[in-house]
Formats: sequence, C-alpha cells, structure tokens
Amino acid sequence: MHLNPYGEYAVLLAASLANEWPTDRGGIVSRTRDFGMTMQFAQSPEDHERSRDVIDDWLRVVDTDDARERATLLNAHMAAVAAYPRLTDHDGEGWHLHYRDDDDTLSRVLQAVISVGTALHLTTRGMHRLSRCAAGRAPGDDCRNVVVDVTRNGRQRYCSVRCANRDAVRRHRARGSLTAE
Repeated sequence: MHLNPYGEYAVLLAASLANEWPTDRGGIVSRTRDFGMTMQFAQSPEDHERSRDVIDDWLRVVDTDDARERATLLNAHMAAVAAYPRLTDHDGEGWHLHYRDDDDTLSRVLQAVISVGTALHLTTRGMHRLSRCAAGRAPGDDCRNVVVDVTRNGRQRYCSVRCANRDAVRRHRARGSLTAE
C-alpha cells in the first residue's frame, strides 16, 4: 500500500496547471496523466471552468505567507470535498488511499487531490515551501509562476534557472551601479 499517494505530485500538478492553464478539459486530463493520475473522471459540461476555479482558490493558499491562514484556507478546501478515505486498487497501481468519492467530476477530484496533496506537502516539508517565483518580486518582472519547493535544503525560490539567472544579473547590475556612484 502506498502511504502518501497525494503528496508531491499533487502540488506539482497544481503548480503546473496554475503556471500554464490548458485550453480545454482534454488538456487538464492530459496534465493529470503527466503527473501520474490514472483514474477516469466523471464528465461535466462545466469541468474546464470549475477546474479553473479550483486552481484560482488554490492560488489564494500560494499567495499567503501566513501559516495559520494557509491552514485555514486548506482546511476549508478539504472540507468542501470531504469524503471518507477509502482503499482502492485500480489501474495496476497497487493498494492506496483515495480522499474522494469514486464518481466525482474532474474539478471535484482536482480539489480533493490538490488540497490534500498541498496539506501533506506543507506539513511534511514546511509551511513556507510554496510561493510565487522570487524573480517576480523585482519591479518590472512579470513572472508570477508558482514555486513548489521540493529541494533537500528548502531554499528553492525561483520557478526556473532562467528566472534565477535573470534575477542574479539584476542584483549584480544593481551592486555595480552602487559602487560606481
């Protein structure tokens, strides 16, 4: 039995969806497959729109630095999709837990998986290990990508090497202009 089927991959899935939103339901389902979700989802005409709402609600968790507020928001997200945990063995994955009903729609499954996965990520790795890219904090830098810190030392601040390099160059140039004065 897998002990944590909704851990890291779920929060990375949420970040992937937030950073690059698919144009349709098929794109969302494809992304869930990319992150290891193999189950089928009940279909609803509002899946794309409601799934976007799930991600937008999740971004409120990302955008607060206060641990208590994060916990309050995540608790509300999990309560909204509360289902008793159940053992399941589908698609050759082996026995594992689902925190959702078997016949839930795509958006409801995403809300359950992402909220539980985010809660597990933050409680096991640290409440500070979810943020926006540090490069976007600089004036004029428009990067708003989500960073899920899965590093060993807990210091990931950038969404990509490109953003880290751009910010390093900006800091270097700022130091150069200070010494030239």
